[in-house]
Amino acid sequence: MCGRKAEKLKGKEKSQSQGQVPDRQDRFAKAGQNLDPLGRTIDYLRISVTDRCNLRCIYCMPKGSCRCEQEPPLSLEELLEIAGTAADFGISHIKVTGGEPLLREDTPELCRRLKAIPGIQTVTLTTNGLLLQKYLPALKEAGIDGINVSLDTLDPERYRQITGGGSLSQVLASIEAALAEEIPTKINAALLDPEAAEDSLALAALAEKRPIAVRFIEMMPIGCGSRFPGCDNRLILKKLLERWPDLKKEKAALGYGPAVYYTSDRLTGWIGFISAIHGTFCQSCRRLRLSCHGRLTPCLCYGEGIELRPLLRQEGKEALYQAFCEAVKRKPEGHCFSQQEKISEKRMMSQIGG
Repeated sequence: MCGRKAEKLKGKEKSQSQGQVPDRQDRFAKAGQNLDPLGRTIDYLRISVTDRCNLRCIYCMPKGSCRCEQEPPLSLEELLEIAGTAADFGISHIKVTGGEPLLREDTPELCRRLKAIPGIQTVTLTTNGLLLQKYLPALKEAGIDGINVSLDTLDPERYRQITGGGSLSQVLASIEAALAEEIPTKINAALLDPEAAEDSLALAALAEKRPIAVRFIEMMPIGCGSRFPGCDNRLILKKLLERWPDLKKEKAALGYGPAVYYTSDRLTGWIGFISAIHGTFCQSCRRLRLSCHGRLTPCLCYGEGIELRPLLRQEGKEALYQAFCEAVKRKPEGHCFSQQEKISEKRMMSQIGG
């Protein structure tokens, strides 16, 4: 029963792109170009389209801390050219992120054209949900494979405090609208401290009647997130077991990221945990990150990356391809979140591409 639920959700994510992997990607993938020094297959790219946001979450971009770059972000065509090279290299899954990606009106068009790139199997989007209802028809028409909505509490006042004034009702309406369109939908919750574990029960309960995955993400010490202790996912799981004692690990994967999922006979959806601190998943990391200004980064923990904008404008596709090869060679064995003095990434999460 549980495995069938997961396969159904994953099947929706893949249904519009099966059978599209072309000979050119097979050629590169078989050559092992997208294997890193530890043998991990790197096939997942997070593309940030903007470092702007319409919220001011206290752990991400609090009021007074905005340091958005003066240089404009990559254009639609530049993003597509990089994505095409990424597909040649062996990337098959793309997550469109920000900042808040729906602040760019061309994001649905980007998603549509990403879906048309040979070799790209899934295109998903992460958003804070405020603009989601407005753009949902266009995203649906574009063939979006899944939507992640950031939501840390169901308490309206706490939500306003965390986000700097966001509308909880607007986000909840967007989630319901996405579910009504049968778009695979996930909620991402980052709890600020152990006391916030109380929010986990209400958030997880969203999965009782809805085919939704509620995921708890341990706070990472990046940017303003380093100001908060976060909440140990083991504590959350213990609390949730009191409510759903039959929670058990889901055997089938629900996507292509590092989340570990649990299910219960009393849940329609799933509970997920992304435990970067207390359940390190670096050994299976499959991703690269592209900032909206063109920096390709092998690991969230380290600031060293490869600037693609000058390659894109001066040297062309072959140089871009070699940059992906180099980024994979540089992929470290793991992060160093437990040794903050070694973290070399100094940008905010919105600048990196959450």
